[in-house]
Amino acid sequence: MFGFLQSVKPFLTLYHSRALILGTGGAAKAVAYALSGLGISFRMVSRNPSQGQLHYQQLSPQVLQSFPLIINATPCGMYPDSASSPLRDYSGISGDHLLIDLIYNPEKTLFLQKGEAFGASVLNGMSMLKLQAEKSWEIWNSESKIS
Repeated sequence: MFGFLQSVKPFLTLYHSRALILGTGGAAKAVAYALSGLGISFRMVSRNPSQGQLHYQQLSPQVLQSFPLIINATPCGMYPDSASSPLRDYSGISGDHLLIDLIYNPEKTLFLQKGEAFGASVLNGMSMLKLQAEKSWEIWNSESKIS
């Protein structure tokens, strides 16, 4: 969560007050927790939605327009399956959007490429990974204060 928060904060504006989290696994739950701490409301998207969640088929251009922050927390688009994308229709994406992919290989997933083609700002997961690794190193290598 630390890595995600620190990597995304510089890119957030007041406009990014509503988010879609693509996926419902552990990474998606960590993102949801981080967004809650920032006061950003969100909806999760799943292939098998529970109450309050959306299905991928519900992601119309109108729905995408109403969520200016979209985070891919699925493995969809990760190497070696880099030709896949979690969204089918990007026509609801605009220059007001920030698309974040937790994936860092490939550097620019199809999700990010297509979002960028519609004018969105994009961010991959590399900075999140590095920041989280540095924080973990700091935690595990700090001197114990046990007497």
